[in-house]
Order: sequence, then C-alpha cells, then structure tokens
Amino acid sequence: MRIYPSLAGVFVAVAVMAVAVIVVASTFPFDQAVAPQPTPIPARAIPFTDVNPYGADFLLDTEAEEWKIDKTLEMAHEAGIGWVKQQFPWEDIQLSPGPNGYWDNRLNESTWDKYDRIVNLAEKYDMQVIARLDRPPAWTRVDNRRPERPPDDFSLYGDFVYAVVSHFKGRIHYYQIWNEPNIYPEWGDQAPDPAAYVRLLRIAYQRAKEADPNVVILSAPLAQTLENSPRNMSDVNFLRQMYADGAKPYFDILFANAYGFGLPPEDPPAPDRLDFQRVTLLRQIMAENGDAGKPIWFNEFGWNAAPDTFSPDQLPWGRVTEQQQAQYTVDAVRYARSHWPWAGVFNIWFFRESGNISRDQAAYYFRMVDPGFTPRPIYNAVKQATRNIDVAVPGRYAVTDPAIAFSGKWEPLLRPSTAGGIVASSTTAGDNLTITFLGGGLSLVVQRAPNAGDVYITMDGREANAVPKHAQGRSVIDLSAPNHQEAPIEIPIADGLSPGQHVLRLVVGPSSAPERGPVQVTGFEVRPVDSNAALDRAIGTLGGALVVAIAAVLAGRFWPWGR
Repeated sequence: MRIYPSLAGVFVAVAVMAVAVIVVASTFPFDQAVAPQPTPIPARAIPFTDVNPYGADFLLDTEAEEWKIDKTLEMAHEAGIGWVKQQFPWEDIQLSPGPNGYWDNRLNESTWDKYDRIVNLAEKYDMQVIARLDRPPAWTRVDNRRPERPPDDFSLYGDFVYAVVSHFKGRIHYYQIWNEPNIYPEWGDQAPDPAAYVRLLRIAYQRAKEADPNVVILSAPLAQTLENSPRNMSDVNFLRQMYADGAKPYFDILFANAYGFGLPPEDPPAPDRLDFQRVTLLRQIMAENGDAGKPIWFNEFGWNAAPDTFSPDQLPWGRVTEQQQAQYTVDAVRYARSHWPWAGVFNIWFFRESGNISRDQAAYYFRMVDPGFTPRPIYNAVKQATRNIDVAVPGRYAVTDPAIAFSGKWEPLLRPSTAGGIVASSTTAGDNLTITFLGGGLSLVVQRAPNAGDVYITMDGREANAVPKHAQGRSVIDLSAPNHQEAPIEIPIADGLSPGQHVLRLVVGPSSAPERGPVQVTGFEVRPVDSNAALDRAIGTLGGALVVAIAAVLAGRFWPWGR
C-alpha cells in the first residue's frame, strides 16, 4: 500500500525545514564569518613593552586600615589597571643598623608586615608591584635636614636593596632605584650630582641582581625641569651626564615622568617647554648612547584638574578640566602605544590617597578616586579604555601580554634572547596558564629543556586540533629535549577555529624524573580567521541541516496524515 502526504503534511514539512534553517542560522556568527578580519598586530621588538600599559601610583603605606587598601586595589583592578607603583621607604622598614633593624619594638611586630600585606593584596587582584626604594633612615646620615638625602655610605643602601629583593623574591620583580635625583629636594638639599647617582645606581643594581638575578631594575625617574642651577638640573642634561658617567649597564628600563602641564598629549616636544612629549628628548639621548634596545616606562604621568578658582601660582602643573584630564590620559596612552614602540607602562599619578593631601592643594586633583572612594571621570575613562585588554587579536605576543594569565608558581626569568625579554618558567605540576583570544588559530612559543615533561592542552575545553597526541579529552605535548634550547620554537596548537572568542588552557603535567626540568613559555601567536573557510563551514552547516530535515520528511517522521 502506498502512502502519500496530505496537503497539510506538506505545509508542516516545509515549516519544519524552515525552522531548522533558522535555528542553525541563529547560532552561527555569519556576520563574523564574512566581516573583514583585523590586521595582525606586529610583534613588539623591545622587551617589556608588550604589557598592560595602565598602571597607577599608590600611597598604600599611608593607609592605616587594611580594608581600605583592599578596596583601593579592588577598584583599580576593576578599572583594568595592572600595575601598583608603590613606595617602600627605607626609613619605615629598617629602623636601626644590622639585621635586627627590621623589627619594631614599639608595635612588637616585624617592619615587613605592612608591606607583606600590600603585596598580598596586589597578588589577590592579579596586579604586579613596582617598588620604589628611597628615603633613608636618619641613622644613615650626619646631615638630616631632609629625609630624602642619600646615605653617607652608599653601601648601606646596597645592603637595604639586597634585603628587600631577598625578602620579596618571587613576588616583586620590578624595582625603582631612587627618585628624581636631578632636583635638590629628592637629593637631600644638595647640588644635583649625576656621577654620584650613577654610583648609587650601580651598587643597587649589583646587590639586587645578587639577591635575585631575574629582577628588573628601573632607573630613577627625573623631574621635568628646564632649570640648570646649583639646586636643580634639567632632566635632559642630567640623563646625558648619567650616560657619560657610565649608567648604561646598570638599569633594564628607563623610568621617566610625563606630566602634560595643561597641554594636549599630541603637542610636539620643544627643548624650552615642559609637556607630555618631552620624553622623546630623553629617548634621543638613549639612542645616541646605543641604548635604544631598552624601553621607557612612565613613573608619574597625567594632567591636573584643579578647580578654576585656583590662581596660576597655585598650579605648577598647569590645569585642565576633569573631562579633559580623562580624555587626555587615555589619548596619550593610545598615542604612545601606536607611535612609540619603546613605550611600556604608564603609571597615572595618582590613584587615591588616604586624606593626607588637602583640597586646597593642586596636587589633590590628580586623583582617580576620592579618599571616600568616589570615582572621578578619569577612572571611568580608563575603565572604558581597558575593556577587552585581556583578549588578544591576531598578532604575536610575549608572555607579559595581559591576554595570558598564570596560576601557580610560574617564575619570570630574564632572557634577552627572547623578543619579550622574559620567559615564564614552571617546574610544578598543576601550574597552569590561559590565553584568551579572538582568531582562527594559535601557536605557542616555547623553549625545550631536559626532563621538562608533558603539558596538557585544551582549546575551549576540548582537544586541540593541531596537536597530534591526545589523552583523556586533552592534548599532550612533551617539551623535553636532550639539552637546554635557548632558541624558542613555535608549536601549532589549533587551526580552523570558528569566529569568536576562544580560550587555550595549558597545565603542567607530572614528571617521573628525579629533578624536573622547566616548562618554559616565551610567547604565543594568534592567527586570523580564514573568512572563506568560515563561510564555507556556514554554508555546509546549513546544507547539512536541510538534508536532515528533508530526509526526516521523506521518512514520514513528522506527520501521520493522509493516504
């Protein structure tokens, strides 16, 4: 007996096929498949520049209540700020000579405790600390007219640097050596002395590297000034003399100040004017001394938004509105990142203070957040500018890029042979990292080593399609080698991914070796989506849906009507 569908059955069949097409189409990102893909970002050639560029200066050592420190860092993290620039005053940490000087008899506690808490909270919010080391205790000098004055014996400062770096080894990786030695207040009411500062820098650099060879040393930022007198020296002249006195080998990053002084960030530099782009004059001096391979980070950066009721003599930094302050700040970072391949972290002066700066001082109006935690327009502008800063688009990246997140005991190792200058190394099973990206494929850049063992890879929670070996729903890569390999190698992880956001996860596997070798990651590359292949997949998916729907109709599965 032959069975024919009724007219109603035909209508139902057509409706079923239409629904199938609509459902599939609604779940496939056609707009992304056919949209033009972003141009891949060129790799940054200068170390320590592939970073989250947003940092801020904090005054956490002046805050008495821990919950306020926690709240401050929580708000900074929510705004996308990745760096905590914080002073670690020598006078507050070593109260007397010798190793017993790190105990406060009055409070009956270690002087490290306060700073351990600050570092702990920074770690809680995945923020890195840049520690500023200066302000010697009175017992280091005969002349104590100013607390900023260097010690009479520079080796005492070297001992302090060694103690700090040793104490925070593995937790703080960046150290600023002194502050603004080109002006008399910060050099202790003495004439600026580049040669003396270079001696101090050399001692500090050597003792820091002795405590931890992988720490990164930042030179003292120089105050922006045009003055050349027995009290102050131009930042340009001071840096030029620092190089003449042999500073080049004793810092990894040049630290600089970059206040805007009321002028827009795109204003060109001029030798007789102070503005944001004055830093390019310092960059020229670096290049003249064969030091263009180092980056510049920014110690204090920003525009002052004091009320218009302030008189000109109350405004040493000039003045802009709060809206201009917000816009100039994000515009300056955007401009620098696109025009200056040597620019790294910009520490906005300042995030929030504890109430020690009164409202009748212009300095109060640099703040991103009021003492009572009310965010200012600059806070909201930075928060908007950092949206998706932790998602990589097509390009090549170092392990310092914010799209890669580490969990566990990963250690950053200085490695000049790598593009980013740093290798992330782990010897602990269970340590892991994630990379969040938009693209059609991804490769890891690694260095093999003896007994490095296996790492486990998943892409969006599944096996990675470019890795041949799989086990228990994840991909396996053996990073062992007969000897340490300094030259990085690139390992394809996934290709042909659909448009949209993806997450790679790498976990360090267990090792049977008596002494495990390091798993070393130096960077990664994101490849763009192949638009033609994505469109072909979309058409194929729809075609498959139609075939299934038609087959079901012909099989008579969707209606029982008619003969």
